[in-house]
Amino acid sequence: MVTLIGMGLGTPETLTAQGLSALRKADFIAGAQRLLDSLPEGCTRNRGAATKPQALLGLIAGYSAPCVVYSGDTGFYSGARSLVPLLEEAGQQVEILPGVSSLQVLAARLHRPWQDWTLVSDHGSRCDPVSALLEGHSAFFLTGGAKGPGALCEKLAGAGLSGLPAVVGENLSYPNERLLRGTVGEFAGKDFAPLNVLLVDPPPLKREAVSQGIADGAFLRGQVPMTKQEVRAAALSKLGVRPNDVLWDVGAGTGSVAIEMALLARKGRVFAIERGEEACRLIEENRRRFGAYNLQVVRGTAPGALAGLPAPDAVFIGGSGGALGEIIAAVGEKAPGARVCVTAITVETLAQALRALSGLHMQTHVTQLSVSRSKRAGNSHMLLAENPVYLITGGCHE
Repeated sequence: MVTLIGMGLGTPETLTAQGLSALRKADFIAGAQRLLDSLPEGCTRNRGAATKPQALLGLIAGYSAPCVVYSGDTGFYSGARSLVPLLEEAGQQVEILPGVSSLQVLAARLHRPWQDWTLVSDHGSRCDPVSALLEGHSAFFLTGGAKGPGALCEKLAGAGLSGLPAVVGENLSYPNERLLRGTVGEFAGKDFAPLNVLLVDPPPLKREAVSQGIADGAFLRGQVPMTKQEVRAAALSKLGVRPNDVLWDVGAGTGSVAIEMALLARKGRVFAIERGEEACRLIEENRRRFGAYNLQVVRGTAPGALAGLPAPDAVFIGGSGGALGEIIAAVGEKAPGARVCVTAITVETLAQALRALSGLHMQTHVTQLSVSRSKRAGNSHMLLAENPVYLITGGCHE
């Protein structure tokens, strides 16, 4: 029998009585050196320091009642999840004794329930703090190292979330424990004690993304061109936006498409590429208006402005500045499997888009939208036609 034990936060007080009993019966104990150094009295002197699953397997081989110790709780971003399948594959019997997590302790210190928090690990894994906060729930970040909370807060501040309330828990359960309350902006770039966690309360959820096609009047527009509601809804449907997508809106104008992308892909990232100064200002204002904090404005002219961006899952091209072929080629080079939708109002642009997408061996499809909107005429209504718009898609789900 191999017993995996969550030792809590590292102090004897956060080790459960069940865990202590198992440790005292063990004939060998393996785990991180910090945890071995903090074992209670009465535990075996047969110990070995390791954290990698294969190394742990080697250390405990041949013992009849070995224990492997983990910090916190075995079910909360613990190395136990990697070791258990290996032990079971080797025919070993496994018992897991959960421990107290830093999440539980911080919530208790703050006198707050944690069941609705978004739980994220920034300890040995990639973490996007902005998307973690866009569901309207407080986000708990399992961090580590002096730079952990400060680096996350720096990313949040860069997205315009400096004012969000935040708490850093340092050395929880130890004599030098501290709870630091402040804002994201105050913590950005700061150093903290190496043992730390971060809690950030969310921004107001300004709009739920229940469907695509937000009314045109909801956007700040000025004199900048905007993709209209009906066209926008059809284009987003063609692109098949998913929650975790990385998305580009090239020639973003007022940002109406990018805003809707960001609301639909709250766990993803959206880049609005625009060269016009007034348009960039409007995108920033609309971004704040809708709470689309996972949207980043990229000031510049495509295709050059696309070079430093992460590979997209889907791309909307609403304006090209005469470089449509080059932009599509840049998309193909960066992300050959991306879903692409181009809007056009002239047959020349339609033909150019088809040539460029076909040149990337994409399956192409063309849809023409003819939209008429009602206008009051005395006691009656008449329909006024908008300019027909072509949607040219490549690699999209039909």
